[in-house]
Amino acid sequence: MNAEKQYIELYEQYHSLIDSHAAPVLNALREKAMSDFRLKGLPSPENEEYKQTDIPALFAPDYGLNLNRVEIPVNPYDVFRCDVPNLSTSLYFVVNDSFYTKETPRTKLPEGVLIGSLNEMARSHPDLVKSYYGQQASTDKDGTVALNTAFAQDGFFLYVPKGVILEKPIQLVNILHGDVDFMVNRRLLIIIEEGAQARLLVCDHTMDKSSFLSSQVTEIYVGDNAVFDYYDIEESSLNTQRITSTFVKQGERSNVLVNGITLHNGITRNNYRMTFAGEYGEAHLCGMAIADKKQSVDNHTFIDHAVPNCTSNELFKYVLNDSSIGSFSGRILVQEGAQKTSAYQTNRNLCATKEAHMYTKPQLEIYADDVKCSHGATIGQLDDNALFYLRSRGIPEAEARMLLMFAFTNDVIENVRLDALKDRLRQLVEKRFRGELDKCAGCNICQ
Repeated sequence: MNAEKQYIELYEQYHSLIDSHAAPVLNALREKAMSDFRLKGLPSPENEEYKQTDIPALFAPDYGLNLNRVEIPVNPYDVFRCDVPNLSTSLYFVVNDSFYTKETPRTKLPEGVLIGSLNEMARSHPDLVKSYYGQQASTDKDGTVALNTAFAQDGFFLYVPKGVILEKPIQLVNILHGDVDFMVNRRLLIIIEEGAQARLLVCDHTMDKSSFLSSQVTEIYVGDNAVFDYYDIEESSLNTQRITSTFVKQGERSNVLVNGITLHNGITRNNYRMTFAGEYGEAHLCGMAIADKKQSVDNHTFIDHAVPNCTSNELFKYVLNDSSIGSFSGRILVQEGAQKTSAYQTNRNLCATKEAHMYTKPQLEIYADDVKCSHGATIGQLDDNALFYLRSRGIPEAEARMLLMFAFTNDVIENVRLDALKDRLRQLVEKRFRGELDKCAGCNICQ
């Protein structure tokens, strides 16, 4: 049975069960999503935008799904100890694709701020969730988004009302846990209203040796004059396949930072789509991937300059070892009338072995004449002269190689706007290059 057919039949058999455990707001989009999935199917490698990642093959195994919302027997607060030194966060968990509600932070939130289960928020605040859920994540353009929409029953919700500033960062830890091969369909909905400010750190971890397929769709709405940072760090396992789509829509004079870092994984495909909906907006889209063995990291980005006077800066870097594979496809669109646009895109890649492969495709599409835009990509190996210099100073070759690779990634880390997180990422990256388990200190899951 092909991948599309098994999920279509699964939905037809259990759609009533899926609906019974989810809010009407989430259920309202399922039928159209599945109809679109029947038409589109999963994107194949023949699709130019998915040429380097065989999506149907990732979905082909017979994964288990928790459609009946059976409680997962784990308390993440007992097993997870992942405090970034000097960074105080409000810590929340999603176990597989269910928000953990038995224990939540005792932090007093400013009036009007909502943080919690997407499913429960869709029941208690249906009009609010309905106004945003699924508005960016169209199901008629990508089969992975359509399938996620058809099966998603819960996830994470963050709402910051007008003018509110969250001083403490929010940390969400996604934990994959199960003794059988498992598929999760998770949604994140983030709404930052006019003049508000917030920072969200999302960490992905795998708890068991089973194979997991993690499907996540994130929708982020940032209002006029609002500021939002979104950090997405993957530290999963070789048996984890991850497919994410992140949609960002930002208003006038808003400032958004999206920073996606893959430290450990199996096969990863990340889609980023950022749209300027108001003038004088500023967007920073950064990413970094460190891969070895036969790991694969595929990042696809699209920044839509739909209005004038906006600025975007994009930087992605890869360090590939062994037989790993990296792929980057970045497209910047400057629409007609989007004058005074400034858009810069850079992709730099380091293949530390002859067996590693990198595919890069930077793109600029400009329909306005008063703009400042540039894009570029490089693929190279370690600098022999720099390596020789370090070794001539008595540094062993392995240590010298690590130092050069670490220096190569530093400017992506420099884009992090939380000093404590920036310091911690440097430690994690160094551990990764030293061949140690790239896990947070004190994390009982990862030890």
